[in-house]
Amino acid sequence: MMISGRCAACKNQRRRCPSDCIFSPHFPANDPQRFASVHKIYGGSNVGKMLQQIPPYLREQTANSLYFEAQCRIQDPVYGCVGIISKLYEEIRNTETELAQIQTQITCHKLQVVQANNNAETNMNLLSTVGAETNFQMPAPSTNPTEFQWPNQVPWFH
Repeated sequence: MMISGRCAACKNQRRRCPSDCIFSPHFPANDPQRFASVHKIYGGSNVGKMLQQIPPYLREQTANSLYFEAQCRIQDPVYGCVGIISKLYEEIRNTETELAQIQTQITCHKLQVVQANNNAETNMNLLSTVGAETNFQMPAPSTNPTEFQWPNQVPWFH
């Protein structure tokens, strides 16, 4: 039994709160709106029947779920919880689509890097071939690909 004498359900229904009240652990007197919401959607008698049919260890979760669903139904009388669930699924789908687009972009960038490296190797091989045919001295490859160094002895540069 609650300290104030009656739980929110018994106060709402204007009755005495028995010591074994099924509502008192889940609908305390200091939160009357909690039971009022559940009562408005499901009816007090139906809530009592539901709680009695459920094992005691699940009653708290059941009361919380009934309250949440009642709040959703009050806020959105047409869709209730289903509206929230639909919005969350839509958000998941949008996020998965965005993830797939980003993964595609990453793959494209990786392919561009690989293609650029292959083109650079092909150009170096081509220049080596031309250099061998014309007795042209190739510059030593540097560790930094953006850094260019002129060879010390280039016949046409002097």
